[in-house]
Amino acid sequence: MNSANLRFALAALLIVSAALVLQARQHNEVFPSRLPLQSFPRQLQGWSGSDITIDTETLQILGAGEFLLRLYKDQEKPQPDIGLFIAYFPSQRAGDTIHSPRHCLPGAGWTPIRSDQITLTMPGHVPFPANRYVIAKGDARQIVLYWYWAHDRGVASEYWAKFFLVADSLKMNRSDGALVRIMTPMYPNETVDTAEQRLLPFASGILPLLNEYIPR
Repeated sequence: MNSANLRFALAALLIVSAALVLQARQHNEVFPSRLPLQSFPRQLQGWSGSDITIDTETLQILGAGEFLLRLYKDQEKPQPDIGLFIAYFPSQRAGDTIHSPRHCLPGAGWTPIRSDQITLTMPGHVPFPANRYVIAKGDARQIVLYWYWAHDRGVASEYWAKFFLVADSLKMNRSDGALVRIMTPMYPNETVDTAEQRLLPFASGILPLLNEYIPR
């Protein structure tokens, strides 16, 4: 068995195992109190946000969760906007699980032209990995950062997110979790590193707030 087939087999085994464990522990699931996503601050470090309505068809695809899609504009200087998307699932035991942008973005017509990982940091928290994508549609390019967040833990891999989903279900009787995605258009000829410098301070601003909306 080659490495690609082995990874696929391991991923399939993990997903099936997760489904079996979650189904077996459906009773008495714990749902901690938290703030609704719509109350997430609209003013962040000079950025002012306005909500974008998610259409009914997309909501049906996303499943039974709570979602925030917001566009932030810099009120102090002209530069490309930053889009914030948070998808929170109070429970992932009934088949409603987090959709990876790796699959959703190509479906929206964007083609990934570069993908890797970076490390995000915030005061008082261990650094954690996040996915970094550069996507293109015609001449337009955007840089995307996203990660999975649950119980004060950030991971980049959807498979590690599934692993911790099972572990937390066994330990805490909880299956809640979230996807956090931020993205910004790139200027023509702008480098990835330069565009990323718009996103990193913004990410640092939202990270300390996440646990109020995605409980520890």
